[in-house]
Amino acid sequence: MRWIMLGPPGSGKGTQAKKLAAAFGADHLSTGDMLRSEVASGTELGCSARTYMDRGDLVPDELILKMIAGRLESMSNGDGFILDGFPRTEAQAVALDKMLDTMKRSIDRVVLVKVGDEEIKSRLAGRARQEGRADDTEEVINRRLDVYRKQTAPLIAYYSGKGRLSEVVGERPIDVVYGDLKKLAES
Repeated sequence: MRWIMLGPPGSGKGTQAKKLAAAFGADHLSTGDMLRSEVASGTELGCSARTYMDRGDLVPDELILKMIAGRLESMSNGDGFILDGFPRTEAQAVALDKMLDTMKRSIDRVVLVKVGDEEIKSRLAGRARQEGRADDTEEVINRRLDVYRKQTAPLIAYYSGKGRLSEVVGERPIDVVYGDLKKLAES
């Protein structure tokens, strides 16, 4: 299993990626989690990334690619992985394809978790209250959705053109969405 999970922030792609990784013995590689860990640890990468994250902007490609390459090279579960939150731009997708070619790997499937804006705003506002996440304020949520539409949504066409894209409706209970994803993984 070598998957990419696509979808707007708050679509549930991270929740689903964790469940799938555990069920299928793959590494869950969440750029958001990795970046938050780098920020919390005060690393050079974290300090550089924080400026972008606090505004709701994407962290520059060179920082993300360096972090992803390191994780792919040191995976704990062999060859299987689920990328969650990466790539976010077509340039990152092209760079990932080149990186994986060098590693003699490829992406098996790209899954788009589809969720509408109002549901996203509601979910992220709830998450901000529950987890106290500074990156989920109303202003930042709107900015993140705008960035997603402009920079990440074009990946839908990119991966569809490569015949790798599958879609699931994410505005349903977690277990129902997971059931659909598990069927995809088993097909």
